[in-house]
This record gives sequence, structure tokens and C-alpha cells, in this order.
Amino acid sequence: MSKSSKKKSMGGWSIEEARRLYHTERWGLGYFDIDDDGYAVCRPGSDNITTSVRLTDVVAAAREMNLRTPLLIRFQDILRHRVHTINAAFEKAISLYEYRGSYHGVFPIKVNQLREVVEEILKAGELHKIGLEVGSKPELFAALALQEKPDSLIICNGYKDDLYIRTALMGQKMGKSVVLVLEKLEELDSIVRVSRAMGVKPVLGARVKLWSKADGKWAASGGENAKFGLGTVALLKLVKLLAKFNLTDCFQLLHFHIGSQVPDIFTVKKAVQEASRYYAKLYKLGYPIRWFDVGGGLGVDYDGSRSKNDSSKNYTLQEYANDVVYHVAEVSNDEGVPHPEIISESGRALVAYHSVLVVEAFGRVIKSNELEHGTYGEQEHDFVSELIELRNRLEASGKMETWHKAKGIKEAAQSMFNIGILELEDKAKVESLYWEISQSVVRDFEDRSIEPEEIRQLNENLSDQFICNFSVFQSLIDHWALKQLFPIMPLQGLDRAPELEARIVDITCDSDGKVDQFISPSARLPTLPVHTPQATGPYLLGFFLMGAYQDIMGDMHNLFGRVNEVHVFLDPDEENGYYIEEVIDGTSIASVLDMVQYDEKSLVQSIERQVNSAIRDDLVKPSEGMKMLADYIRGLSDQTYLSF
Repeated sequence: MSKSSKKKSMGGWSIEEARRLYHTERWGLGYFDIDDDGYAVCRPGSDNITTSVRLTDVVAAAREMNLRTPLLIRFQDILRHRVHTINAAFEKAISLYEYRGSYHGVFPIKVNQLREVVEEILKAGELHKIGLEVGSKPELFAALALQEKPDSLIICNGYKDDLYIRTALMGQKMGKSVVLVLEKLEELDSIVRVSRAMGVKPVLGARVKLWSKADGKWAASGGENAKFGLGTVALLKLVKLLAKFNLTDCFQLLHFHIGSQVPDIFTVKKAVQEASRYYAKLYKLGYPIRWFDVGGGLGVDYDGSRSKNDSSKNYTLQEYANDVVYHVAEVSNDEGVPHPEIISESGRALVAYHSVLVVEAFGRVIKSNELEHGTYGEQEHDFVSELIELRNRLEASGKMETWHKAKGIKEAAQSMFNIGILELEDKAKVESLYWEISQSVVRDFEDRSIEPEEIRQLNENLSDQFICNFSVFQSLIDHWALKQLFPIMPLQGLDRAPELEARIVDITCDSDGKVDQFISPSARLPTLPVHTPQATGPYLLGFFLMGAYQDIMGDMHNLFGRVNEVHVFLDPDEENGYYIEEVIDGTSIASVLDMVQYDEKSLVQSIERQVNSAIRDDLVKPSEGMKMLADYIRGLSDQTYLSF
């Protein structure tokens, strides 16, 4: 158990202590909090709306609709609020620095391609002329259908083939503002060939490779060695080719990207300064660049540390907007060129906050179960006798020294067991006594300011494991692959101190299916403070800030599909101040099997043949066989996760 939770469990407890323990005020951004009764709540509306939605109430309402956990809750009002907040920050910066251009955001739909998410962003962003960014053919096909406003951009990044180019130009012929961004020089030949065949003059952009490079998990996506973009030499070749093809006036957008989740504002400053010089020099060469696209990178403070940690950022949204606007203006003024229209592709900062994954902890792996506080006889094995003696004089001797001796005895016992000398009963007694001594040693360090590494590791080993009904690989892919931190906390019972420390494990058949790093302002913690689950109801945990990438990037590991999903909207006319507008059922067993080429009809036919064979061989009765077949068919329509 963390020092904070241990300390308070011995004395008083308050909601403020719960807020500090789970750091809600630091990462929640006003959207998430704990109410006076100890429930996790969401306040998804604008700054002047105080409606609080208990997450447990949404789960209960979903259960009435026959939707089980794991459950993804989308607060669509947060999406609206994020759109307005980001635009307001840039508008304030434009006014502050007397910027003579405008700002427009584009949403990179790779961050969350779900139709309802994209539609809500476009609806909220109509007044701001928000556009879309795509990086593949399927994304472009979706964007063309959804983005109907001719004054809102569709920016086409990524490598392109003829169909990609042709489809983008089709959108342009329909009156849409579609920009084809060159990622490599060779793409220009294809664009020229296809555009001439279609009789349309393309609107072009170019991604420039900057010397500036970000820190963090995604640093490799920027810098001189990035896989996308044109270096200075290639950029000069491009402009010469544009002149050759009489397309100089088509070059209207300059783009750069320094990486996702940029933690340090100084990286942003340097990148914007450098890219602004490229813009100014190109403009002075006679290329009428209109849009200056700063790409993505606007970070989210997942761990609440407000630092340069990979899962945090050391700047505010307003500081980010101020620095972008200021440095573009400063370079433009210095070079004597017009202030361009600023574009940003801030996807993570837009959608991360709006979704929460709720999972149920349905089981525990308890280390303390290995402790048997029984009686011991006079004729015990030497190892057992030695450990009993160490335990009995534990308080009178140095606990660390005693634990080291106990650890040595345990290791010696294991060696003897391996060669067949030590019996099972004696091995069990050794282990029980060892863990009893270990618990006492860990407790001795609870209130100390310095905790040795081996004690920290021992504390982790003594922690429980909460078995939760979800898949890390499907719903928490960045944690598994990149050790990205996400805020996690219980959804109820927060009016009392947690009694336990636990790691979270999923139901997949993979040892990596676990969460064993948790947020803290100072360091990653190996365990999460939790309560002892009660028999009165499910113990629910919330995984917060899940809206960016996690919804869409999960694989089909163990054939666990998408989870159940509900979309929540505020409405003052509703009794609870909100309603569930849309329900999306999780993936069925038949559906995930179909994705890996198992035909439902063929599966049923195979089972039917086998059941009939079992009936003929008198292995099952006909009535039993028919029930087995019916259960199999019915089971195919069930969802992939466990049912409780």
C-alpha cells in the first residue's frame, strides 16, 4: 500500500485525501472528480455547467440495457468542449500578439476513426471551420463522405498510390478543400499524371523534415531521420519541379510534425521557429504558401505531474498556442512575409479526455493466502526451525538483516526441493514463514521517507493481483507496447481509505496482459491503492483518458473484440441531467471468428456432425446432444468477454 493510503487508513479519511491519492485534480482537467459520497464523477459540459455524472450510474443504466462490463463510456460533451477550448486558446493568442492570420484545427482521424466521434467533432467545429487529416485510403474515403463543408480542409498525409490521389482530386472537383501533402519527391510524378488525366489542378503541400526533434516515446517520428517528409535538398528539387510542371501556384501548404505527445514546450518553440524560416524563405522564392501546418504533438498530462515525463507535459494549452502564434509572427515579421493561416493537427488533446473504460474486478490473486499462521511442532525441519526463531526475535533484531537471513533460507530450501531432499509440507512451511517475516519488514518501512529498492520490490511482490474482465491488448495497447501511463482508480467507495495495494491483470492467456505501472506526481508506482471487494456488488475500476488511439489500435489477441459502448450527452430536461444517446454492442464471438476466416455456418455444421456422431456412438443422449448444439449456436452470438 502506498504511504499515503496506509497513513490515512490508521487515522481519518476524507474526499480530499482520495483526490490527492488518485491525483484527480492534476490530470482530470475539471472533467473528472470525486463527489462527497465517494463516487467518481464526470463534469463533461462547458465551464458554466456543473452537472456531475456518476460513472457507476451510467454503468447501472447500461446494465438495464443488457450491456455488461467491460464498458466504454463516451462523454460527447467533452469532445465539444475540447474543440471550443483549443480554438479559444488560439484565438486568444492571435489577439494577444496581433497576429494577422487565422487559425483552423484539423482532426487526424487516425487518433479515433469511430464515426460518431468524427461526426461530433465536425458538428462542434462548424463555427471554427475544423477540418480532417487523413493518412490512408480508407480514412480518405471516410473523410470525403463526412466532411461536406467546402471551407474546411481535408489534409492528405501519408504515402499515396493512384487511387489515393484520384480520390483526393475527386473531392477537389466536388468543391472541397483537399490538400495533397507530398511525403517524398517521387509522389509528384504520380500526382501530375493523375491530375492531368482528371483535368484538375491539385492543391499541394509538402512535409519538411526539421532538424528539431522531440523527446518522449514518439521522438523517432520527427527529426532528420524521420520516414516522412522532405529534407532541404529535396525541398529545393521539389520547387524546381513545380516550376517545370507549371504548378508553382499549387504549392499552398507547408507541414511539419515533431511527434505525438510532445512533453517539452521548448521542443515546440524550436520546431516552430525552424519551420517558420522554411515558410518565409519559400514564400520569398515566389511560392504562395497559405497554410502553415504545425502538425500534432500537443500533449496530454496523463500522470498529472506537469513535467517532461513521457506521460505528461510541462506546458498548458494556452502556453502552447501562445508559443506557436508568437514564433510564426516573429519570423514572418523578421522576413517581411504575410502571416500564414495556422493549422494544427491536435488529435490526442482533442479526444483523449472524452472516454472512460470501466472494467470489473471479479477475482484476486492474494499473496497472503500463502501464509499459514498455524502451530509448529518441536521436531520441525531445520529450515523451518530457523525461520521460526527468526520470526520470534524479529522485533528485537535488525529487520533487514533478519529478512536477508530468511531469504537465504528460502533459497536454500528451494535448492533442496529441486534435488528431492525437501518434502512438500516442509517447503510450504518455509514459504509461509518467509512471507510472514517479509510482511513485517515491509510494514517497518511504511512511514520512512527513504525506501530501499529491495523493500520496494518486496512490497510489490506482496501485493494482490486484481483479475479484471478486459484485454490489455485490445483496450490498453499503448500501456502494453510503450508503457504509457493512464489514470486508473476505483469508481466507488472512495469515501474510505483503501486497504490494499494491487496490480491489475486481464483475462488473456498472456503474461504481458497486466498493468503494473501507475501514475504518481513523483514516480511510476508498481501498484494501485484499492479496497477489499465487497460481496454486495461488483468492484469497478475506471481507466481514464482513453479516447486517443486506445479505442482503435487494439488487436485481436485471444479473439477479444471491441467492448460494449455507450454515448452520454448532457440534457437539463432529463431527470439525472444526462441521457444515453447511442449504444454500440461489443463484438460477438461469431464476428471475431469471421475476422480470422472462420465461417459461422461451417462451424455449426461441423459441430452438428460431431454431435450426431456422439449420439450414434451412444456417448450422449439425443436430447442432450440437441441441447449441446443449441448452446453452441446461441453462444456464437454472445460477446467475447466474460459474463457475470
